[in-house]
Amino acid sequence: MPKTQQPLIKICGLTTPEAVRATADAGADWMGLVFYPRSPRHLEPDAAAALLHATGRPLPVVAVTVAPDEAFLDAIMTVVQPEILQVHGGRDSDWTPAQLRAAGQRYHVQTIRALSVATAADLAAADAWRDAADWLLLDAKAPPGGLPGGNRLSFDWSLLQGWQAPLPWLLAGGLDPDTVADAVCRTRPVGVDVSSGVESAPGVKDAALIRAFVAAAR
Repeated sequence: MPKTQQPLIKICGLTTPEAVRATADAGADWMGLVFYPRSPRHLEPDAAAALLHATGRPLPVVAVTVAPDEAFLDAIMTVVQPEILQVHGGRDSDWTPAQLRAAGQRYHVQTIRALSVATAADLAAADAWRDAADWLLLDAKAPPGGLPGGNRLSFDWSLLQGWQAPLPWLLAGGLDPDTVADAVCRTRPVGVDVSSGVESAPGVKDAALIRAFVAAAR
């Protein structure tokens, strides 16, 4: 775990040098790069590597993926060389705990399993990842046809009352500079994750919103 004030802060879906620099300058801990063609924040591995080269790689990189196939994952991990791998389940495919554990061992990276939460049963399913991931990320369940994340939706945080987390976890979904302080106080996550909540348009990060988010979270 990075040495930081709690909560750890991850700004996700960065696509430009300006957004990367704004994230680092604001005092965030992790920068997330999205590798999912349906997302407006998607980067191909070569473009991500060029972005990191241009910015000097100021923060640990989280590669955000959606049930990637072996060839695409290998391209990401070889070309981008992230410190952390985040995996979401897809609409038509998913990963097992064994697959995530094996990927972490193969590429020598920490792993985050993203879970979509709508009910207490979704939280109970987190136990399956106890020995497979290093972190969990809890996000709201996407609407029909929606993206796995970045939908500006939150789940019912009262579901977290009394929940015994099997792993360190990050809260995502519906967070922005106006909501993150309340979210941190109410749920006490180890970290928070934001993407659309610091954007002026889908996929367009706003430096002022990034600064405001980090300040409010801390």
